Amino acid sequence: MNQGINHKKKILSEVLSRLKREYPDSACSLVHHDPFQLLISTILSAQCTDERVNKVTGPLFQKYPDAHAFASLSEVEIGKLIFSTGFYNNKARSIKATSIVILEEHDGNVPATLEALVKLPGVGRKTANVVLGNAFGIPGVTVDTHVTRLTNLLGFVKTKDAVKIEKELMILMDKTDWTLSAHLFIDHGRAVCIARRPQCQDCILNDVCVSTTV
Repeated sequence: MNQGINHKKKILSEVLSRLKREYPDSACSLVHHDPFQLLISTILSAQCTDERVNKVTGPLFQKYPDAHAFASLSEVEIGKLIFSTGFYNNKARSIKATSIVILEEHDGNVPATLEALVKLPGVGRKTANVVLGNAFGIPGVTVDTHVTRLTNLLGFVKTKDAVKIEKELMILMDKTDWTLSAHLFIDHGRAVCIARRPQCQDCILNDVCVSTTV
């Protein structure tokens, strides 16, 4: 068992080293200026591209920059402002409720622990880890669709359960790579390992990928 884990650790370390060289500027693509704005952007990113979210949040955060501003809006008003990100009713409900909780229970500041973040309305482990890693510099493994797909294809995990993937990757990766790894997998998933048309022949990982078609 330990031999299997050690082998996966070695291969994953090599994978991350190659991805770091391939995507040296890999980072969070959601534009934000503080933890609250990143939290809202991440909520909006569900079933929506980061590019679309950034187009919405640019003017949105200029007018409504913090929890106080969003708490003063109705769910209907928020929904109209974020309409193009999809699922706007649910997102508006979460944003309104989360803003109120942040004001009433956290003195207007986004909490910096996983336990507190996942108690916020509409915030799961994925969103919490995005905020922790990118706004507070606290290492966290973010598991989105790209991470799920690529880690399964590469043979590091055999599950689509995000929580299980998160915990397995935490064992396999150095803590210093927890936050960056998601950005690297996302960049590679967008550029080369595309869901419906993977470019295996051009992939820098094709010699270590158990699913390669080359």
